[in-house]
Amino acid sequence: MFSMSLCVYVLKNHGLYVPPPRKNRLFAKQNDRTMQKYLVEFIGTFFLVLTAILTSNNPDITPLAPLAIGAMYMAMIYAGGHISGGHFNPAVTLAVRIRGKIEINDTIMYMVAQIFGGVIAASIGAYLHGSGGGAAIAFHSNPDPFASLLSEFLGTLALAYVVLNVATTESNAGNSHYGLAIGFTVMAATCGLGAISGGAFNPAVCIGATVAGMFSLGDIWIYLVGALAGGAAAASVFLAAYGRGD
Repeated sequence: MFSMSLCVYVLKNHGLYVPPPRKNRLFAKQNDRTMQKYLVEFIGTFFLVLTAILTSNNPDITPLAPLAIGAMYMAMIYAGGHISGGHFNPAVTLAVRIRGKIEINDTIMYMVAQIFGGVIAASIGAYLHGSGGGAAIAFHSNPDPFASLLSEFLGTLALAYVVLNVATTESNAGNSHYGLAIGFTVMAATCGLGAISGGAFNPAVCIGATVAGMFSLGDIWIYLVGALAGGAAAASVFLAAYGRGD
């Protein structure tokens, strides 16, 4: 021990000593939170889809469904955004990936957690709705597939664009309004476009709604293509306007 200390002393005096690398505590902390992030994405998407299923199929409160869905999205963002970023939407995750703010491994696992959460929520939501003795699950048809596709594209574009601006930029870091902005975007898009396409704007929601019997399996491509294209377009617009520097 003494000889080791003497060697270090001599090397330091001659400028030859290189200290061992220190542990990156932040990196270790992020690794420790890996599973937490996936769990948060599952939980947030679960309650978002559950709210959408139950409020959209209750005639007494259906007019308030956009408000309830937007409010739940906002609440889940404030609850888990500091851990996972609060995506709860594969299209948003895709936009953030194109933006360069999430690694590919996390991108895949986020999407898996979100879709799994949506499917579980839809199954439970359909069961709860049926147990209440109410009306049958409301089925949404798409007589004009292009109009529905465009609606899903525009709604998701608006949502992902807002997320990228309020939740991923240095100039907006630490703000307290990001959850409100995102939740109100969902509410406004659902009010404006929901009657046309059903207002999913989220692949996890559309898959869950299909499981619950609200959407036709044959129409699922409308929601998947529309939402993912909208997320990609939002990232492209953001990068064109702001670049990757902010």
